[in-house]
Amino acid sequence: MASLSIACIASHSALDVFDGSKDEGFTTIAICRKGRERMYAAVRETVDRLLVLDSYKDIITPRVQERLREEEAIIVPNRSMAVYVGYTEIEKELNVPVFGNKFLLRWEERVGEKNYYRLLDEAGIRRPRVWRIDECSGPVILKIQEAKRPQERAFIFASGRDHLLSKIEDALRKEVISEEQLRSAVAEELILGAHFNINYFYSAARGRLEILSIDRRIQSNLDGLLHLPARQQLELDQPISMIEVGHIPVTIRESLLEEAYVIGERFIEASRRLEPPGVIGPFTLQALVTPELQLVVYDVAPRIGGGTNAHMGIGGQYSKLFLRRAVSTGRRIAMEIREMSSQDRLHEITT
Repeated sequence: MASLSIACIASHSALDVFDGSKDEGFTTIAICRKGRERMYAAVRETVDRLLVLDSYKDIITPRVQERLREEEAIIVPNRSMAVYVGYTEIEKELNVPVFGNKFLLRWEERVGEKNYYRLLDEAGIRRPRVWRIDECSGPVILKIQEAKRPQERAFIFASGRDHLLSKIEDALRKEVISEEQLRSAVAEELILGAHFNINYFYSAARGRLEILSIDRRIQSNLDGLLHLPARQQLELDQPISMIEVGHIPVTIRESLLEEAYVIGERFIEASRRLEPPGVIGPFTLQALVTPELQLVVYDVAPRIGGGTNAHMGIGGQYSKLFLRRAVSTGRRIAMEIREMSSQDRLHEITT
């Protein structure tokens, strides 16, 4: 165990991974893109090695992979890794152990044979309805990648089909989106409710599901608009942007925790049927709570969630119920690696 290293693409929630790994005695490796390494170089007590690349995609080159294997690295995947390296490259060209089931990563998409709608349906978890753009009825949200920043999603809200088509035309004219992105866009039923990101962990070492923490997104410029009085919001008529810029820890009504736990179990069982061996380690279900107190899952992260830095250093509020101490998702990953390594079972939690 002492010789193992834990590596991560230096973005998204990597600091939580590095912090938790150091708490559990591991060497940490930050895989940085040139020009974005300064923060990781500054926290030398937390990041042991810096691997600075021209592009994150260089992680699949023989030279970089050999370096990671020499360090006995286990890579913890995050959203940045999926976006910048690519699903096919991760599945077929990356020959360094990846914590969790790397073949589940592409199920985060909304289109294609492997998509999270299919995963949720297989699990029997309620989700918003999906329409073709020209067939939607009632309030709708169009989920589409931005034209100039494909790692960011643009969201277009509309009251119905004609309103949506008009707003799409306007977004195309302003080059916020493109015709290419429009082909893979999804028109989804707009459900109003309270938003919660539920951060789960399936432990192979202990054979159980854990809820570690819950957080909520801070989004720009939506956060700023919501802080204005209603009259000023209407006067400004400002286009809404929902770029994720931070997270805050929250709790959920205690009577809803059982449903949250049950849908987590269903998600694990469905993932085993569709992409064996299914979920290993962390995953996040983004859910709405309706006025009828029902959970509706509107997005899925089959890897460490984007909000776990909110619990770095203090631990997840629900993790203490399972572990009798508060730990973040990053530390929980390191605990699992340490425990499985001591039992010579690392092959069961890496792909």
